[in-house]
Amino acid sequence: MSKELESAYQPENFRKTGHELIDVIADYLSDVAQEKIPVNKWKEPNQQLEFWKNYQFDTNNPTAFFKEIIDKSIHIHHPKYIGHQVTPTVPLSALTTLLSAILNNGMAVYEMGAASTAIEKIVVDEILKQIGYPTDEADGFITSGGTLATLTALLAARKAIAPSDVWENGHQEKLGVLVSEQAHYCVDKAARVMGLGSDGVITIPVGGYFTMKTELLDKYFQKATNNGIRIIAVIGSAPSTSSGMHDDLNAIAAFAQQKNIWFHVDGAHGGGAIFSKKYKHLLAGIEKADSIVIDGHKMLMMPTLMTFVLFKKKSDSFANFTHKADYLFQQTEEEWYNMAKRTFECTKEMMSIKFYVILKTYGPEVFDQFVTRLYDLGAEFAEKVKQNPQFELALSPHSNIVCFRYIDKQLSEKELNQLNSKIRSKILKQGDFYIVQTTLNGKIYIRLTFMNPQTTSTIMDELLSEVEKCSKLTNASTGSA
Repeated sequence: MSKELESAYQPENFRKTGHELIDVIADYLSDVAQEKIPVNKWKEPNQQLEFWKNYQFDTNNPTAFFKEIIDKSIHIHHPKYIGHQVTPTVPLSALTTLLSAILNNGMAVYEMGAASTAIEKIVVDEILKQIGYPTDEADGFITSGGTLATLTALLAARKAIAPSDVWENGHQEKLGVLVSEQAHYCVDKAARVMGLGSDGVITIPVGGYFTMKTELLDKYFQKATNNGIRIIAVIGSAPSTSSGMHDDLNAIAAFAQQKNIWFHVDGAHGGGAIFSKKYKHLLAGIEKADSIVIDGHKMLMMPTLMTFVLFKKKSDSFANFTHKADYLFQQTEEEWYNMAKRTFECTKEMMSIKFYVILKTYGPEVFDQFVTRLYDLGAEFAEKVKQNPQFELALSPHSNIVCFRYIDKQLSEKELNQLNSKIRSKILKQGDFYIVQTTLNGKIYIRLTFMNPQTTSTIMDELLSEVEKCSKLTNASTGSA
């Protein structure tokens, strides 16, 4: 064996560098918690690319590279990160990612991932119990992200509602799904990947609270049917990503039952509220869904990517894929332990251990505390906005997603849109806060997602002051919005 290969696999080299990296990460977590470093050091895309093209890697000191990666990244654990829906990972859970990477047990079949496969069954059963599904009748598994999970669920819907042999014969019928116009784009993507086309994604208008107008479901169902489209599923958002508002899942469930179609709940963001005693009521009716998607890396403190895709009927979780890999599979019955029969992935990461270690160390109560804390922060910030005449709230939030904007009565709607967009851009590039924006009914809002339980009331006040300051600087520098 060459010296390079021998060095690459040398345990003592790993021990030394690993200890150094853990120290670097622990110091980093301490620094961001105390706000000793900014949440973001903005570089334009070409600047970032140029930096890494010219980066001089020190082969004798890989820890320097780790520090540089940290410096050039967004700091999700910073209490002033109030941006996209990505959780500050529980450090203990992150260590399981390292273990998974070292063991590299692909989990296609039981013999390649014995421990993590058994643990996945335990973890999924805990989620099923929290939803209210009977664990002897329901089932599910973990997959790599909400988009893949949504596609998996909708494929099961097609198999259940329009059970032609698509796997062997291809798509023979015009099919469609009903979904809120505020739904996450992954639904549209999944439907198009399935070959439903633009006509097969029937969007239902939302009302004043940006929730699906369920009273219109029958009208749009009939219109699609008259146009030769067979509706296989209706999808409820819990909540929608853009506004953070929850559809009426009970009403959607009743409609699905009446029409004998599949009911799917996109709980990628808000599904974690099944653990919250205070906010679980937002998910009323979720237990009636045929399938549910919940992201662990959003509201369950897990490293990316980790998504639960859950089915009310166990048989539906085995329905999608047929394989002829005799070197892998010798049996044909439903086997909970051979994951490649059930998921898109063959080589799948050991995702279950990330959740299991937190569940067993801190108990399910920690998920309740996390979700409840973040939703409380959303409500607290909304109250601050309501009390300040310089700001306008899009609507009272259901969750930890809050949309608001700076207002100036002397400006037109177009100018207000330009102003709020520039405010957000300026704050992002300054690096003290990380926030995003969205558009609702043609109006641009600053969109916050409270993801860090260490975010405080004082930080909220600082952000509002910064928005006001940026609004004045923007107007002063341009003469208008």
